[in-house]
Amino acid sequence: MESIEALPAVGPPTGSPEYLDEKASDTKEHIFSDADSEIGEVCEDIRAIDMDADGKEKPIVTASDWSTRLISLHDDPSLPVWTFRLWFLSLGLSAFGAVLGEIFAFRPQAVYVSQLFLQVASFALGKVLEEIIPGPGNKRFPMPDTAFWRFMNPGPFNIKENVGILIMAAASTHGALAINIFAADDLYYHFTPNPAVAIFTLLGSQLLGYGLAGMYRSFLVYPTYCVFPNLMPTIQMFDVLFRNQDNILQRKRVKFFWAIFIGIFVWEWFPEYIAPTLTGISIFCLARKDSPWVTRLFGGAAGNEGLGLFSICLDWNYIGSGGSAYGALFPASVDATVPLHRSLDLHVRPISFTAAYSMNVWNAQNFPFLSQILFYENGTEYQQDLILNDDFTLNTEKLAIQGLPWFSTSYAIAKIGGSLSFGATVTHMILWNGKQVWDAIKTGRNCKDPHYVKMQVYDEVPFWKRRWLWEWQPTIPPTHNSLGTYPTASRTASTDTRMGRWGFLIAVGFAAFFLPIISTLYAILCYVPGTEDIARMLAAGLLPGKPQANMYFTLYAYNSTEQGRSMTRDLKMGQYTKLPPRVTFTMQSLGAIIGALINYVLMVQIVKAHRDILLSVQGTVTWYLSGAGVQGFNSDAIAWGALAKQLYSPSSTYGIIPLSIIIGLFVPIPFYILHRYFPKWHFNGIITPMICSEIGYLSGGINSSVFCTFLLCIFSQYYVRWIARIFHLVLTWKQLRKYRPGFFRKYNFLMSAALDGGTEVMTFVYSFAVGGAGGKTTTFPTWALNPVGNPDHCQRLT
Repeated sequence: MESIEALPAVGPPTGSPEYLDEKASDTKEHIFSDADSEIGEVCEDIRAIDMDADGKEKPIVTASDWSTRLISLHDDPSLPVWTFRLWFLSLGLSAFGAVLGEIFAFRPQAVYVSQLFLQVASFALGKVLEEIIPGPGNKRFPMPDTAFWRFMNPGPFNIKENVGILIMAAASTHGALAINIFAADDLYYHFTPNPAVAIFTLLGSQLLGYGLAGMYRSFLVYPTYCVFPNLMPTIQMFDVLFRNQDNILQRKRVKFFWAIFIGIFVWEWFPEYIAPTLTGISIFCLARKDSPWVTRLFGGAAGNEGLGLFSICLDWNYIGSGGSAYGALFPASVDATVPLHRSLDLHVRPISFTAAYSMNVWNAQNFPFLSQILFYENGTEYQQDLILNDDFTLNTEKLAIQGLPWFSTSYAIAKIGGSLSFGATVTHMILWNGKQVWDAIKTGRNCKDPHYVKMQVYDEVPFWKRRWLWEWQPTIPPTHNSLGTYPTASRTASTDTRMGRWGFLIAVGFAAFFLPIISTLYAILCYVPGTEDIARMLAAGLLPGKPQANMYFTLYAYNSTEQGRSMTRDLKMGQYTKLPPRVTFTMQSLGAIIGALINYVLMVQIVKAHRDILLSVQGTVTWYLSGAGVQGFNSDAIAWGALAKQLYSPSSTYGIIPLSIIIGLFVPIPFYILHRYFPKWHFNGIITPMICSEIGYLSGGINSSVFCTFLLCIFSQYYVRWIARIFHLVLTWKQLRKYRPGFFRKYNFLMSAALDGGTEVMTFVYSFAVGGAGGKTTTFPTWALNPVGNPDHCQRLT
């Protein structure tokens, strides 16, 4: 089986036309030529490049297929980019996205602001500005062809403007990890950082990863093998909005998009507001409303209540790409991955959680089934203040009196899965992708990716222009260290909580080492292995007994890898859409700065107004507000920062968690050996890091979407060929990509874009109209599908 990860690191796509030969790619004349018209546009019904030897359309399999068959190679370098429309809309949508992203950050389940929504919104507003702003390009309000009026309205709103706006707005929605620190300071350490200190810490932590990403772009962005699968809906949406508007098939795709967009906008009012039961319909809970075990297994429409086994979720916020790290309609890069990983959601997780709970592993029955906070052994909430000194360092005498804290068992299992995944990631990269990455590093700028070749007409961002990032980053450690000396109303902290300049440099080194690994897996498999706990482990060894220092070390080590990964993804988007690299870098950096500032302001308001809800285990169904994210972040800071030796040494209660990293190193090896001896069995399609991480994925939040995400993923990637045999409980599944490649190429990603976009618009309107984000909550009257208690009618446990 061919897969994305089986491709050569560099070189022209297999079977690509002659215009990609090395000699031609070295000339500007080639870049501006129309030779790519030999391939045809992606909106065409069928092209020669899509055909196999038998005259049938080939499936989308290799990275070359993704690069040349799903994405247009057309470019017009003369299109204006730095326009008033770009700046006006990017600033406005950045503010909007940052507000929405921070609202989502306080939901019980991770929900993300979709780039597809921001893309559609920026396009619609851009077309409006095209019509109403005077300029030489406006037929109704023509103006002289001067520099000023060309800046105001040079002509039709173009794809490069839209991409620049999207990159800046999307960057602002990436919630800053530093916000969790400031929220934890307020909720658990009872002091509020100085706003100036907080803002400089935010800016530094958000921008550091961008400089690292720029250093690695030659092998994390340029080559063909770096596909970034979850960019496909966005890129195809750009093609629909800007290319070949007179094409009949293109018009059909536009109608298809808007029909689904409007339909999902109307529908989402039901599960989100009118009928929350539609978030998770559980026949088992309806049959046994008074059973705790039924709730634990089959509940899941409320936060931290159950595993959602076989629940029917009709809320796209949780089923689709907004509520899933990979998206229900996003294809996995290898065929065996999809059913295997999704089936783990339905089998391994419930088995591991329920078996551990029923066997009372780690005193599981003393604690809630799902929770992210720390407990005393008797099940009451752990009071961390009682084991810390006034400077937030560990007091061993107080610890002896209070005793060690405990995790809920499901949370501990999730940590084991994360550790296994990290170890497996290292080995998996070496075995399956090591040669690929090494070849890309050696070839460097000699990449022959067709999109990269077309980008040679634009000036790159030279490395020296990133020096400003490195020059002012060293000022951040003294800045954030002032948190330790800032006098509060209740106590005066000492400088003993510092991470120190040396700690900062080690954290940056950690990010620089792991960013290539993380971004490569993300680019190839759309999988992001977690390094957050690994950063905490390292900080625990370097800075023992200091939970505050642990949080800041994690901030610079982990958050920098996440920001760098985000930058590589946006650089690839720029390469696919032919946006000048300097525009990409500028818009990404400004978006991160604006988003961080707005995140901070909104976080302060939410913590101030909803403190009790954020400290509770479950949160509230109204507005789906929860402090689960901050709770987990603080629990990890205490466990690793203050109590690592007591909790995680080999002989301690949770010693298996760090030991799982070593175990994980060996997990990919059997599958690699089996593939060498049995290549036709597709063992190379088993992504062991992803499988390991799935073990604890349901350890919190709203879990009712898992079953429907599994079904939709199967439907998207597979096709039921013999439906009549369903009554015999035998289904023969055929790959949609393989047996319906035309529909997959034309509509699959477009459908994902429409569903995400309509859902995001509805969520924003709902949050500010009736959900409480505007300051007033208007609850819908109670009825059968909006019950008191859990939306799915399960017994309430927490």
